[in-house]
Amino acid sequence: MTLEEVCAELRINRSTFNDWRAKKCAPTCLKLPNGKVRFRRSELDRRLSSRAEVTA
Repeated sequence: MTLEEVCAELRINRSTFNDWRAKKCAPTCLKLPNGKVRFRRSELDRRLSSRAEVTA
């Protein structure tokens, strides 16, 4: 998934995602040779479920 797709799905701004990334709360990403980042769907789902358990 692209960063834009992740932000759209989570309904957040890119700046919010960057804050999460700085706090190490964002899903891990893969950095491509062209400098762009991609996210695995499974990693996003895992991160979301782990956050749900923390707040529950």
